[in-house]
Amino acid sequence: MDREPSNLKAALWMGGSITSFLVMSVAGRATTSVLDVFQVMEMRSVIGFVMLLPLVFLAGGFAAMRTRRPWLHIGRNAAHYAGQFAWLYALTMIPLAQLISIEFTTPIWTALLAVFFLDEKLTRPRLTAILLGLIGIVIIVRPGLTTVQPGHVIVLGAAVAFGISLVMVKSLTRTDNVVRIIFWMLIIQSAIGLLPAMYVWQTPPAGLWLWILLIAFTGTFSHYCLAQALAHADATLVSPIDFLRVPLSALIGWLLYQEQIDIWTAAGAILILAGNLLNLQVRPSREAEPVVP
Repeated sequence: MDREPSNLKAALWMGGSITSFLVMSVAGRATTSVLDVFQVMEMRSVIGFVMLLPLVFLAGGFAAMRTRRPWLHIGRNAAHYAGQFAWLYALTMIPLAQLISIEFTTPIWTALLAVFFLDEKLTRPRLTAILLGLIGIVIIVRPGLTTVQPGHVIVLGAAVAFGISLVMVKSLTRTDNVVRIIFWMLIIQSAIGLLPAMYVWQTPPAGLWLWILLIAFTGTFSHYCLAQALAHADATLVSPIDFLRVPLSALIGWLLYQEQIDIWTAAGAILILAGNLLNLQVRPSREAEPVVP
């Protein structure tokens, strides 16, 4: 199911994914401050499934959602569920800027896994983009990483899980369309989280429902946009674009929480942007068949 390679289309889809993830960060902090993480994740999956139904029917209905790679879907969603749980749990423990910055070790794991399992090429421009992005992140959060906290370790584990999940999604885009990938994501993750969510369930306050609906919408369609981006370009190209969430998170902190953007944040943002601009100059290509079964 590979689409015509296009760095521009991949970048535009990643813009939608980044926007959704940023909104989800704000909504996630609001909801997990009141409800247990398991309940938030279950509501996100179930409500997100309802929101996805119009796209399912446009794509041919439930019959069109059949897949020849059920085990890859299950493995991908088990990894992503673990990563998402760790991410939301860490969100209650450490500042948003630190969480997102540590999460951005994900492109390292993605690039390494894509080389081994998708036969992608880690070209010099792509490696440079990753290195510039990581240097930019270190510059931005240098004071916050002097003391390792449990939240730092938890979100690092989430980054590894996200890397595994992202490589599996790229493999799935070669045989399954994007709606089918998200369809199975919501079903499998709803099944995984049902019993834990029932154990901790409490009735959400009325004032929390807007945030719940936001996290369900953005949690679903951030992955829709991401899968679309991966259908147009290599994982080693798409993943570093996500570095832009770091300076944009700093901007959200400034706008919503009056957090100051200092010269170090600006310098790190410039490096991240430079790396992504360089990365987007790489000519897209069709990859070899994946090794992932």
